[in-house]
Amino acid sequence: MHPATLDRDGIAARIPHSGSMCLLDSLLHWSADEALCRASSHRDATNPLRSPGGLLSPVAIEYASQAMALHGGLTAAPGSVPSAGFLAAARGVNLHVARLDEVPGALLVHVKRLAGAEAQALYSFELKNEAGQLLVDGRATVVLNTPLAPV
Repeated sequence: MHPATLDRDGIAARIPHSGSMCLLDSLLHWSADEALCRASSHRDATNPLRSPGGLLSPVAIEYASQAMALHGGLTAAPGSVPSAGFLAAARGVNLHVARLDEVPGALLVHVKRLAGAEAQALYSFELKNEAGQLLVDGRATVVLNTPLAPV
């Protein structure tokens, strides 16, 4: 049985990101089709994705990707190992703000699985501030069960 909500440690145990690269603070809600997460790491001066110009809004795709990975793990069949997934494409991405580090309060990261099968999943995503202002939205394709080529 999967929990209804998770804290940061619970999220980090379920996605391939740990330490400061785990960007999500909590899972607020999830269902078979969607997940809603909260994050405050966008305001952290030591955020590993921060550039000299701040935390630029395209980084929102990584926040959404982590929420998608968490959703995929939560919706995996009981007793199964969640599929490895890789972000294959981000489309229709709208950046409504230039930087995320200037957003006061928490980020709300909402992902919704639109379609998918064993080999891929299509998600829509939105990042909003606590007041509900849309910051970034788009769609992402995740390829599943595809091993990386040896290096």
